[in-house]
Amino acid sequence: MRLAAGALRAAWRQRFDFGGRDVASWFPGHMAKGLRQMKSMLRKVDCLIEVHDARIPFSGRNPAFHEALGIRPHLLVLNKMDLANLTHKARILERLEQEGLKNVLFTNCVKDENVKEVIPLITDLVRSSQRYQRAENVEYCTLVIGVPNVGKSSLINSMRRLHLKKGKASRVGAEPGITKAVLTRIQVSERPLVYLLDTPGVLAPRIESVEAGLKLALCGAIRDHLVGESVMADYLLYTLNKQQQFSYVERYGLGEPSDDLESVLKRVAVKLGKTHKVKVLTGTGDVNVITPDYSAAAYELLRTFRKGELGLVLLD
Repeated sequence: MRLAAGALRAAWRQRFDFGGRDVASWFPGHMAKGLRQMKSMLRKVDCLIEVHDARIPFSGRNPAFHEALGIRPHLLVLNKMDLANLTHKARILERLEQEGLKNVLFTNCVKDENVKEVIPLITDLVRSSQRYQRAENVEYCTLVIGVPNVGKSSLINSMRRLHLKKGKASRVGAEPGITKAVLTRIQVSERPLVYLLDTPGVLAPRIESVEAGLKLALCGAIRDHLVGESVMADYLLYTLNKQQQFSYVERYGLGEPSDDLESVLKRVAVKLGKTHKVKVLTGTGDVNVITPDYSAAAYELLRTFRKGELGLVLLD
């Protein structure tokens, strides 16, 4: 649902108040171990596939990948393209090229869109590069890297479906952290013979800003409770209004777009029956009052966004 900008009289927030939050507490410290595991595998791989969320093509990518793993050919796969607003795809590709990323592919692993292009791209990259200790190997081995919950395991499973007609080899989930360790080699193609190594999601030790951290959290790369559902829902509402994505108005029965999180969550809670009883002490005795469950409403808002049901958004 889009409303004409001239018809809107609401004064949307021009900037989001991050309230002095510190991103350091959002990120677990065990991820350095995962990066060390990946570095130890470098001699056994020919190429790197970095998977990232297409809704945040510039934010949250771990610079440690390029510092520690940059000696191998590199393909950036921007997954979940079906959830992103790619109106400005050319601008995205141009900016990424300016950052030194010439090999970029948009995919949707749920429907296997563009996934067939991965193997031709990585084989061309490997053939045109120095293979070092692997020059005599007939098979190609690729390390799949990325931050949590961007679809690394989904990409592997999609490639197996397309090239081997086989089922899942890697567990997939909506929560970050499903893959816990670097796994054994997983075959994804017979001709050419290609193996992939799935890896745990690894965030940067220090994200560049609170806003970048919130973008990662909205896309599911950070567990909700570490950031807080309410602040995530508020940043989502701010973003939807800023990009004039007003489908939430009709979906939850609001009369018009709103920039006030509490009123929106109240309407969401009432619409979906997300309420609970609260005992209130009065002069004549205890009274049970039904109040909106704001936490459940915030979670619902985040859930529908992640399923692409609140409009296609480019967070960057």
